[in-house]
Amino acid sequence: MPGSAATTERHLADVVVTCDDVGAVHAPGVVDVSDGRIVRVGSVDGAPPVDGPVHDHGGLLMPGLVNAHAHTPMTLVRGAGDGLPLQRWLTEAMWPREGRMTPDDVWWGMALGSAEMLAAGVTTSCEMYLFEDAVVDAVRASGGRLVVTPAVLSVLHGDAFGSDGDRLDAMAAFHAEHHDPAGRITVGIAPHSAYDLGVERVALLAGLARDLDAVLHVHVAETREESAPLEAEHGCSIVRILDDADVFGGRVLVAHAVWVDDDDIAVLADSGVAVAHCPVSNMKLGSGIAPVAAMLDAGVTVALGTDGPASNDTLDLFEEVKVASLLARVDALDPTLLPAGQVLAMATRHGATAVGLDDVGCLAPGMAADLVRIDLDHPSFTPVTSPDELLAHLAWSGSSRSVTDVWVAGEKVVADGEVLTVDVARARAEVQQRARRLAAG
Repeated sequence: MPGSAATTERHLADVVVTCDDVGAVHAPGVVDVSDGRIVRVGSVDGAPPVDGPVHDHGGLLMPGLVNAHAHTPMTLVRGAGDGLPLQRWLTEAMWPREGRMTPDDVWWGMALGSAEMLAAGVTTSCEMYLFEDAVVDAVRASGGRLVVTPAVLSVLHGDAFGSDGDRLDAMAAFHAEHHDPAGRITVGIAPHSAYDLGVERVALLAGLARDLDAVLHVHVAETREESAPLEAEHGCSIVRILDDADVFGGRVLVAHAVWVDDDDIAVLADSGVAVAHCPVSNMKLGSGIAPVAAMLDAGVTVALGTDGPASNDTLDLFEEVKVASLLARVDALDPTLLPAGQVLAMATRHGATAVGLDDVGCLAPGMAADLVRIDLDHPSFTPVTSPDELLAHLAWSGSSRSVTDVWVAGEKVVADGEVLTVDVARARAEVQQRARRLAAG
């Protein structure tokens, strides 16, 4: 009945991994949900009765993963340009095909990628892409959670997107129409990079982001060579250049930050800039190894991202969890770096902070009910003799193969491994057909 109080639904599990700031684990545990929000998390013992359905899932419940840097509609160009370094990969393989994309292409590419992420336990993604209306519409259909940051690229936009003022006005209007912090869609601003747009235009877009209190999402220091002309012109690093231009004056998420030194890291930390670390993409494109341990030691918020499915080539954030830690350890010859609990936080709680969300990323009262069930019957989760071992299995053995069920804001979107909201077979067929057209030119 209209106006009646929402009932409370109980989710029981053999283990509940909260990913909260104290790393609480309840075995067995309960997560109580009302009106899409968590109202209680804790042990089974002493849990009060609820007035709604009770689901005994077994297995493990954890928060949905947060993909902090993605270009998901690039499912349409997955595999193209394999083996090329970043600049040739962009100019010879990616940008020509992306320049031929239509909004319908992007809708299907995003729908397929959103389904792939949901099935892998990724409930939130921060997207930098063009045809942002199609990105929003596709995720509304899939039921995922989206931080959409409309991309600005000089090589693609040009005069077709009008003057800088027109583009700024259009992005402000898009923010006014779609930004909904109480719902599943929030909006940021995404200049591609200073090497593409120039520092002045990035600074203009940073000013717009500050005016809107929106996240600014920008590529920084992905490769050693990309910013060399700007650095030669200004006589300092790209991080210092952007800081001097007040680009870091608001809420900022930089993608990659591979080629940064201790002074750069101090600037990022002092400015409160978050970093989306994309280890698999950086490895595939031969870009380098980001100094993640140094960033964390300096107090930088570091999240995990897959980057686009053309430079990864999956959207499985569990791979980033494992690789991020292993890469940091082998680079420093130090097996103590990025322990399981810390790297899982990067994929959940810290990821949410990085993309500007304060109500996802951990299981706690008041948070959105974005939940993932993990099957603990898989051999890779045996044996468990302590909670630490279970977290280790989740970080080093967990993967999309272990995800069985997923909820976003309390709504079930994956059941028994099947995505309920997207016709995946049709999405695959659409992407296959459209990819052939983009490749043909």
